[in-house]
Amino acid sequence: MANVDGLRSGYATVGTLVFFGRMLDKIRLADRGQLPTGYNLGDQNPLFFDGVCCRFLGVEYQQIVNQVRAGHSDEEILEWAYQAGNRRTEDEIKFWNSFMTKCGWRDQSTASLNRWKKQLGLEHRTDVHTFFDLYDADEGREIPPACI
Repeated sequence: MANVDGLRSGYATVGTLVFFGRMLDKIRLADRGQLPTGYNLGDQNPLFFDGVCCRFLGVEYQQIVNQVRAGHSDEEILEWAYQAGNRRTEDEIKFWNSFMTKCGWRDQSTASLNRWKKQLGLEHRTDVHTFFDLYDADEGREIPPACI
Protein backbone atom coordinates (compact mmCIF):
# COMPACT_ATOMS: atom_id res chain seq x y z
CA MET A 1 0.00 0.00 0.00
CA ALA A 2 2.83 2.39 0.86
CA ASN A 3 2.75 5.86 2.37
CA VAL A 4 -0.60 7.65 2.27
CA ASP A 5 -0.36 11.40 2.87
CA GLY A 6 -2.81 12.49 5.50
CA LEU A 7 -3.33 9.06 7.09
CA ARG A 8 -2.25 8.81 10.71
CA SER A 9 -0.93 5.79 12.51
CA GLY A 10 -3.43 3.82 14.54
CA TYR A 11 -1.27 4.66 17.54
CA ALA A 12 -1.97 8.40 17.13
CA THR A 13 -4.50 9.77 19.59
CA VAL A 14 -7.34 12.23 19.50
CA GLY A 15 -7.78 13.24 23.09
CA THR A 16 -6.55 10.06 24.73
CA LEU A 17 -8.23 7.66 22.27
CA VAL A 18 -6.14 5.67 19.78
CA PHE A 19 -7.34 4.89 16.23
CA PHE A 20 -10.13 7.49 16.16
CA GLY A 21 -8.04 9.97 14.17
CA ARG A 22 -7.09 7.29 11.64
CA MET A 23 -10.77 6.53 11.08
CA LEU A 24 -11.47 10.23 10.48
CA ASP A 25 -8.50 10.46 8.11
CA LYS A 26 -9.80 7.51 6.07
CA ILE A 27 -13.21 9.21 5.75
CA ARG A 28 -11.63 12.47 4.58
CA LEU A 29 -9.30 10.70 2.15
CA ALA A 30 -12.14 8.58 0.73
CA ASP A 31 -14.28 11.70 0.22
CA ARG A 32 -11.43 13.26 -1.78
CA GLY A 33 -10.88 10.04 -3.76
CA GLN A 34 -7.41 9.67 -2.19
CA LEU A 35 -7.87 6.54 -0.07
CA PRO A 36 -6.15 3.69 -1.90
CA THR A 37 -8.10 0.53 -2.58
CA GLY A 38 -7.61 -2.16 0.00
CA TYR A 39 -8.27 0.01 3.04
CA ASN A 40 -11.18 -1.09 5.18
CA LEU A 41 -13.62 1.75 5.50
CA GLY A 42 -16.78 1.86 7.53
CA ASP A 43 -18.74 -0.71 9.40
CA GLN A 44 -19.62 -3.22 6.67
CA ASN A 45 -17.74 -5.94 8.51
CA PRO A 46 -18.21 -6.16 12.30
CA LEU A 47 -14.50 -6.91 12.68
CA PHE A 48 -13.27 -3.78 10.89
CA PHE A 49 -11.80 -1.35 13.37
CA ASP A 50 -13.99 1.56 12.18
CA GLY A 51 -17.11 -0.31 13.25
CA VAL A 52 -15.50 -1.53 16.47
CA CYS A 53 -14.60 2.08 17.31
CA CYS A 54 -18.11 3.33 16.61
CA ARG A 55 -19.64 0.58 18.76
CA PHE A 56 -17.24 1.47 21.57
CA LEU A 57 -18.39 5.08 21.34
CA GLY A 58 -22.06 4.12 20.97
CA VAL A 59 -22.61 5.95 17.67
CA GLU A 60 -23.29 4.89 14.10
CA TYR A 61 -20.49 5.08 11.56
CA GLN A 62 -22.61 7.22 9.22
CA GLN A 63 -23.08 9.73 12.04
CA ILE A 64 -19.29 10.08 12.28
CA VAL A 65 -19.11 10.51 8.49
CA ASN A 66 -21.73 13.28 8.74
CA GLN A 67 -19.69 15.05 11.45
CA VAL A 68 -16.54 14.85 9.30
CA ARG A 69 -18.38 16.17 6.25
CA ALA A 70 -19.77 19.05 8.33
CA GLY A 71 -16.16 20.20 8.73
CA HIS A 72 -15.79 19.65 12.46
CA SER A 73 -12.33 19.19 13.99
CA ASP A 74 -11.21 15.83 15.31
CA GLU A 75 -11.66 16.99 18.89
CA GLU A 76 -15.14 18.35 18.16
CA ILE A 77 -16.18 15.07 16.55
CA LEU A 78 -14.88 13.07 19.50
CA GLU A 79 -16.72 15.32 21.94
CA TRP A 80 -19.87 14.99 19.83
CA ALA A 81 -19.49 11.18 19.93
CA TYR A 82 -19.12 11.23 23.70
CA GLN A 83 -22.31 13.31 24.01
CA ALA A 84 -24.34 11.45 21.37
CA GLY A 85 -23.16 8.00 22.43
CA ASN A 86 -21.19 6.89 25.44
CA ARG A 87 -18.80 9.11 27.34
CA ARG A 88 -16.14 6.63 28.34
CA THR A 89 -14.30 6.63 31.64
CA GLU A 90 -10.52 6.91 31.86
CA ASP A 91 -10.35 3.20 32.67
CA GLU A 92 -12.54 2.25 29.69
CA ILE A 93 -10.30 4.31 27.41
CA LYS A 94 -7.20 2.65 28.86
CA PHE A 95 -8.74 -0.77 28.16
CA TRP A 96 -9.73 0.33 24.64
CA ASN A 97 -6.24 1.65 23.92
CA SER A 98 -4.65 -1.51 25.30
CA PHE A 99 -6.94 -3.75 23.25
CA MET A 100 -6.48 -1.80 20.04
CA THR A 101 -2.71 -1.38 20.29
CA LYS A 102 -2.24 -5.09 20.95
CA CYS A 103 -4.81 -6.51 18.52
CA GLY A 104 -3.15 -9.31 16.57
CA TRP A 105 -0.55 -10.12 19.21
CA ARG A 106 -1.16 -13.60 20.57
CA ASP A 107 -4.95 -13.39 20.25
CA GLN A 108 -7.79 -14.65 18.07
CA SER A 109 -6.72 -12.38 15.20
CA THR A 110 -3.06 -13.47 15.02
CA ALA A 111 -3.74 -15.79 12.08
CA SER A 112 -5.35 -12.93 10.16
CA LEU A 113 -2.42 -10.64 10.98
CA ASN A 114 0.02 -13.27 9.71
CA ARG A 115 -1.96 -13.67 6.46
CA TRP A 116 -1.82 -9.91 5.93
CA LYS A 117 1.90 -9.81 6.69
CA LYS A 118 2.47 -12.44 4.03
CA GLN A 119 0.16 -10.77 1.51
CA LEU A 120 1.97 -7.45 1.98
CA GLY A 121 5.43 -9.01 1.82
CA LEU A 122 6.16 -8.24 5.47
CA GLU A 123 6.44 -11.79 6.82
CA HIS A 124 10.18 -11.20 7.41
CA ARG A 125 9.45 -8.27 9.75
CA THR A 126 10.00 -9.51 13.29
CA ASP A 127 8.90 -6.13 14.68
CA VAL A 128 5.33 -6.43 13.35
CA HIS A 129 3.30 -7.91 16.19
CA THR A 130 -0.03 -6.09 15.92
CA PHE A 131 -2.33 -4.63 13.28
CA PHE A 132 -1.17 -1.11 14.18
CA ASP A 133 2.42 -2.29 13.60
CA LEU A 134 1.32 -3.75 10.27
CA TYR A 135 -0.26 -0.45 9.20
CA ASP A 136 2.86 1.48 10.18
CA ALA A 137 5.25 -0.93 8.47
CA ASP A 138 3.15 -1.05 5.31
CA GLU A 139 2.78 2.72 5.21
CA GLY A 140 6.47 3.40 5.74
CA ARG A 141 6.31 4.68 9.32
CA GLU A 142 8.59 3.57 12.11
CA ILE A 143 6.99 1.15 14.49
CA PRO A 144 7.02 2.46 18.05
CA PRO A 145 8.96 0.44 20.61
CA ALA A 146 6.99 -2.56 21.82
CA CYS A 147 4.98 -2.04 24.96
CA ILE A 148 3.74 -5.60 25.05
